[in-house]
Amino acid sequence: QVQLVESGGGLVQAGGSLRLSCAASGRTFSSLAMGWLRLAPGKEREFLAAITRSGGHTYYTGSVKGRFTISRDNAKNTVYLQMNSLKPEDTAVYYCAAHSHYNTDDISRPTEFGSWGQGTQVTVSS
Repeated sequence: QVQLVESGGGLVQAGGSLRLSCAASGRTFSSLAMGWLRLAPGKEREFLAAITRSGGHTYYTGSVKGRFTISRDNAKNTVYLQMNSLKPEDTAVYYCAAHSHYNTDDISRPTEFGSWGQGTQVTVSS
C-alpha cells in the first residue's frame, strides 16, 4: 500500500498562494491516479481535484476550478496542488489521496480514492 506524506501547508493571507506537495513511497506511484481533498471543521469532506496516472487528464470541483492546479512528477513520486487566489473559506486540512485500484484512470468517482496521507493545515486569513 502506498504511503503518502503531505507538506507545504501554512498561514497565508487572502489572495495569496501556496503549493502543497505529497510524496509517495514505493515504486507503484505511476500506476495510481491521485487526488486532493480537504476537511474543514463543521463541513463535509470535499474532494477537490484528481489527476490520471500520466497526468494527461485532470478533474476539479467547482469551488476550486480556475484557482487550483493539480500536477504530478512520476520521477519524483510526488503530486502537487498549486493553490492561487486563496480565500478564507479554503481554510482546512488538506489531504492527498491515492486511487484504491492500480492501473486505472477513472477519476470520476471520489469515493475510489481510499488511501490518504496525514494531512497538512492550510489557514487563510482575511
